[in-house]
Amino acid sequence: MAETLLIMRHGEARAGSPDPARELTDRGHREAARMAAWLAGRDDLDLSRLRLLTSPYRRAQQTAVHIADALGVTAESLSLITPDDPPGAVLDWLLESPPEAPIMLVSHMPLVGALAGLLVEGRGDHGLGLPTAGIAELVADVPAAGCARLTRLTMPDDLPRPGVIRS
Repeated sequence: MAETLLIMRHGEARAGSPDPARELTDRGHREAARMAAWLAGRDDLDLSRLRLLTSPYRRAQQTAVHIADALGVTAESLSLITPDDPPGAVLDWLLESPPEAPIMLVSHMPLVGALAGLLVEGRGDHGLGLPTAGIAELVADVPAAGCARLTRLTMPDDLPRPGVIRS
């Protein structure tokens, strides 16, 4: 049975150091909130059972709070999804933790792009260039290199702005 994996880059973050302490900007909070509202309005995914995993870095944690609140789920910290962690380690973790529900990872570039590339293309060096708060949706029978299919790529700018009617 094919499983869904959502890979999200955190919202726009402030510059500064130390890197793990960087926080979302006001725009980053708005991006994350828009994506969370969009996810909460979807009926094509069973997000009530979503397992939400986030990098321990502050900006990813702040992004995950928006998702968790909108979906009524709890965010769990996963130490191996920081910006410079190898995507192969994440694949190993996914293989060792067979999903019982859809999984969402909230993390950082370059990891999110490399992980998506590894899952879809079998190569981490041909990853996606996910913008802030972008979400890549993948489906795979087995979360292994080259075994996933990218089904949707959604960015905050793809969504209608609150109060704006598109014609």
